[in-house]
Amino acid sequence: MIFRAIADTRPYPDHGFVSSRQWSRVAPRQVRLAELTTTKSTLDLASLLSEDSTFYGDLFAHVVYWQGAYYLEDGLHRAVRAALRGRGSLHARVLNLDELEASRSGAGAGAGAVAGGGSGGVPGGVLGGAPGGAPGGVPGGGGDAAS
Repeated sequence: MIFRAIADTRPYPDHGFVSSRQWSRVAPRQVRLAELTTTKSTLDLASLLSEDSTFYGDLFAHVVYWQGAYYLEDGLHRAVRAALRGRGSLHARVLNLDELEASRSGAGAGAGAVAGGGSGGVPGGVLGGAPGGAPGGVPGGGGDAAS
């Protein structure tokens, strides 16, 4: 099995990150494919096989960490291409929704937590990081920035 699970919906609440500019503030890191639950269950074969499918978009997949699980929100084709190339991980922007929700409900409505990034705690802060401090939980690297 390539992914932890295959789903067709986003089980987590809306995080409000809709623009490329917002996602660009989330630092990319490596994520194991086996840790990901997809939020789409279908692929477009033409997109999967296209050489320039990321030309107009973010080079990194978008992943949401919520309640102990990693959800692949955008980048299913990149993830499958990485698996077809024998890679067990890919570079992704990981948004920690647990900490984002906590910072929004706390003092200051979370603006400082998002701008500051990497505040520690559960997976390395609102804007990425990994449990236990290891980058992406992938010892020794691997993956490909253009996956």
